[in-house]
Order: sequence, then structure tokens, then C-alpha cells
Amino acid sequence: MLLMSDDPKPGDPGGARAEWAPAAPAVVEASFVDVVLNGIPIVRGASLEIHAGEVVAILGNNGSGKTTLMRALLGLVPHHGQISLFGTPLADFRRWSRIGYVPQRGGILVQQATAREVVASGRLGTRRPFLPASIADRRAVTAALEEVGLGDRGRYPFVRLSGGQQQRVLIARALATGADLMVWDEPLAGVDRNTQELLAGVAARLKERGTTIVMVLHELGCFRTLIDRSIVLADGRVMPPGYSHHEHDHGHGTEPGHDHSDHDHRAVHGGHEIDEIEPPHTTHTGLEEVG
Repeated sequence: MLLMSDDPKPGDPGGARAEWAPAAPAVVEASFVDVVLNGIPIVRGASLEIHAGEVVAILGNNGSGKTTLMRALLGLVPHHGQISLFGTPLADFRRWSRIGYVPQRGGILVQQATAREVVASGRLGTRRPFLPASIADRRAVTAALEEVGLGDRGRYPFVRLSGGQQQRVLIARALATGADLMVWDEPLAGVDRNTQELLAGVAARLKERGTTIVMVLHELGCFRTLIDRSIVLADGRVMPPGYSHHEHDHGHGTEPGHDHSDHDHRAVHGGHEIDEIEPPHTTHTGLEEVG
């Protein structure tokens, strides 16, 4: 990064002078990331960078590996390759309160918790263990519920809420952290148009505040005008700019003589999502689903 200074050092000629300063590290950086689970290649050689303040969509057809890649970036599944968050190698990263993670709603198992209690769980990483919630914690939870239009639903059992309301609660949980990086997995799945528009408004306000947002999406939908750029996956690989994930057909769908019956399609082509196989045991990062 080239910076200009109006204060010349002694001996320098008058006027402004140029200085080189290192650019800020990427918020998320991955190099040649592979995920192979139970012998099945799911993500293959994925490399990407996401910078502060960007709103980035990770797109791909069903089974392209996009959710698995997102989980690998957060250390939630085993992987090979290099990943860093906020300039820190993933293995050394500890400041999980800087990340507001919203998993897919179908993976959430909450039986007794109220909506407010689910949102409040997002504040656990901001204080020391075993300390009670502070006034700031309670205010953050209230503000997050109001942000998603559920200020009057805090006492409702989470499981009694509609699918759209549950999604809003999980978004509020991420908002309550005050995180610098939002990571949302399929936030539009199974929600009505009103909820979609509400979530688009939440994302727009986060963008105005300079929050980095990464979303796994099947379609841009209501987020289209907010997205700065898209990262497209096909068969577990990051595609070059300009690639349309709707045009992907493995590249051999019309090849004569190509017969899927003579090989294991998953083993050869990869790119299948983690929910298609038995989940492995992973290291706790503080970002597992609410349960």
C-alpha cells in the first residue's frame, strides 16, 4: 500500500514523499484447502481471500461443497491446507467472539430454550467463563432481538417459533456478539419473503457499519444489491471469475460413452456436502451449533 507523507525527514527534498506500508491482512484467507471425509473428496484445492468490509457470497449448486468449505474456514471440519482468520493461523486463532456464525437452521437442536436464551448464548464468548450476564450483555441481547423484529418474542420457546422466526433468532444470536465478521449459512432457506426482506435490511445496516459478511447462498435473491462479489464452487473447487454455477454439469454430461455406473461418482467427482456422510469428531472452537 502506497502512502503519502507531507513531513520530509532531514535531508529529504521538500514536498510529499512516498512510503510503503503493509496492507491489512485479509479477514479470511485460505490456500489450497482440501476436505476429505470418510475417503470422499468434498473440497479440493480451494484458495480465496476475503477482506474487511466486503460482502461476499459463496455460491454453488446443491452438493458443490460450499457449506463444507465454510465450516472448514471456521475449523469445524478436518482439512488440509492453510487457513487464517484476521491474519492469525486458524490453529492459533482464539478470538471467536469476533465471528458471528449462523449455521443452517436444520442443524439446531434446542428443546427448552427460549428465543432470548438462544440469542444470549451468543454473548458467552465475550465474557470470562462462569460469570453472570452483565447489563451490557442483556442490552446487546435486547437490541439484537429488536433488530430482527422479535423484540416481543423473547420469552417464546425457540421450537414453537415459525421457521422464519427461528432463522431471525439465529441471526440475532450472531448480532449479539458484536462480531467483525458475519458468517451465515443459507440464511434464506425456507423463509418467507417478509423475512427475506428483513434480513436484507439487517445485512445492509451491517455493511454500512463496515462489518465483513460471508454468506453461503444458492441464489443471491434479496441480497443481490449488497453483494460485492461471489465465490462460486463446483465439484468442491473454486471456479474462476465469471463462472455461472447454474451452467455446471460436471463437464461431461454429453460425452459419448461416459457411464456413471462404472465408478463411484462421489469418489471421482467430489464436491458433496458434509451432511451427506457421517459427521466426524471435530475440535471444539466455540462455534458449534446451539444445542
